[in-house]
Amino acid sequence: MDRDDLRIGDAEREQTMAALREHFAQGRLTHEELDERLDRTLAAKTGRDLTQVTADLPGHQPTPARAVDDWRESMMANRHQVEAMRQAHRDMRRQWHHHGHPWRRHHRGPHPFVGVLFAFMLLSLIFGFGVFKVLFVVWLGAMLFSLVHRRFHHRG
Repeated sequence: MDRDDLRIGDAEREQTMAALREHFAQGRLTHEELDERLDRTLAAKTGRDLTQVTADLPGHQPTPARAVDDWRESMMANRHQVEAMRQAHRDMRRQWHHHGHPWRRHHRGPHPFVGVLFAFMLLSLIFGFGVFKVLFVVWLGAMLFSLVHRRFHHRG
C-alpha cells in the first residue's frame, strides 16, 4: 500500500489548512479558492487527498505520511537520548553510592579538633589549670556541632 493512501488525522488537516491560510495571506489564493480548498481539506481522508489540495502551490511540503514518519523518527531519537541520560544518571548515582563522592571524603566520628580539645581538657583537669570548665563547654559545643554537621551534610 502506498503511504499516500493511508488515512490522515486532524493534525494533518490542520497543518494543511494553516499552509493554505499562509498562501492566502501572501496573495497566491483568492478568498473563494481558499474556501474551496479548506472544504476539500476538511473532507480529505488520505494523504493523497491533501497532496492534491496543495499540489499547485510553491514550497515543497512533505506529504502527511512523510511528516508523520519524520515526527516518529524525532520522537524515537528523543526517547533514546532521554533513556541514555537516565542511564548515565543511574550509573553516576550507583558509583557515588559505592565509592563516595569524588570531591568529598566521608569522615567517621568527630572532627580531629574535638580530640585535641578533649586532650587539653584532660590536661587542665590533671594539672589543675582553672580553664577546665571553659574547655569542657567548648568541647561539648564542638561535639554537638560535629554531630549536627554530619547529620545534615553527609546524607547518602
